[in-house]
Amino acid sequence: MSEHLLPVICCESIVIIAWVLSLLTLLSMLVIQLERLAALEVMSVNNYTQSQKELIAAEQSLIECEQHLSNITVLASTTCDIQSAGKNLWLISSKSKPSLEILIFLDEKNNITTRLNWRQKFE
Repeated sequence: MSEHLLPVICCESIVIIAWVLSLLTLLSMLVIQLERLAALEVMSVNNYTQSQKELIAAEQSLIECEQHLSNITVLASTTCDIQSAGKNLWLISSKSKPSLEILIFLDEKNNITTRLNWRQKFE
């Protein structure tokens, strides 16, 4: 009986070892996928943060141009494109990316600007 028991134990132990190795392989693949997913998430957060900073910078340049619209000579080295749209209406576009555009009504008597519209310009 012991003659047949040794090969059976040997075969069973080989199957168990193969099963354990396959589990370890699956776990290592899971770890690799989790690392990739974490790297993608970090890249996504960095891109989101950078885009948000660029959007805020573009909005700040529009605000500066809007505040000095009545005195365009102050804006000699401007970061905006300013175009007249007629009847005290002005289109102000940021030169930086992302490109933003606002439509402004300028009350020339009181030097008050009113933002009528805002949009992102796509190329």
